[in-house]
Amino acid sequence: MAIDGIEAQSPPSQSQSISHFGQPRHFYVAVDRLQFKMETLVDLLGVAGRHTCLPMVVCCSSRDELDAVCSVVSNLPYISFSSLYSDLVEAERTRILETFRQATVSWNQNVSAQAEDDSETGKDEQKSRMIVITDACLPVLASGESPISARVLINYVLPMKKETYMRRIATCLAADGVVINMVVGGEVVTLKSIEESSNLVIAEMPINVSEIL
Repeated sequence: MAIDGIEAQSPPSQSQSISHFGQPRHFYVAVDRLQFKMETLVDLLGVAGRHTCLPMVVCCSSRDELDAVCSVVSNLPYISFSSLYSDLVEAERTRILETFRQATVSWNQNVSAQAEDDSETGKDEQKSRMIVITDACLPVLASGESPISARVLINYVLPMKKETYMRRIATCLAADGVVINMVVGGEVVTLKSIEESSNLVIAEMPINVSEIL
């Protein structure tokens, strides 16, 4: 499935985003077949990832899925990414989370003025920021870890349980962020169950992804 989009824009100011939305918005993108899933993710990132400094999280259910996503994302020059997995040393985990949280602060402070000046801002500083993470490595709020607070959460693998879905939101997403669920075949039933049991509205993602960012 190809995803079309308008040219990437500078991030909105915090006041703009909160005044328009103020709470998470949930969307889904239907993928015809499993073998097209990664291609769809790349199409999606090709639009979302070109927004300057956009902080994103991609959630996977297993290490194999995480490795597959990282392998593909490593070829996208407009995204700077890190991965969190179970056998990552604690110091590195802390560094990755802190670096990403700094990126979310930059987004909320609207860095577009600096990013538009190529003479002062390097290409690496204009890249979107991404963490690819498994459920086993989500921040543990009960132990004092802070949420990641990304602007966009992509559920590359839709969780089977409502509790997992809600935990991903609580630990990864900003209060006014966007959730994009990638759904293949029979997962539509699971998505509907999560929607109803969590009292959410999960709408079909618009063709122009930039409309929801």
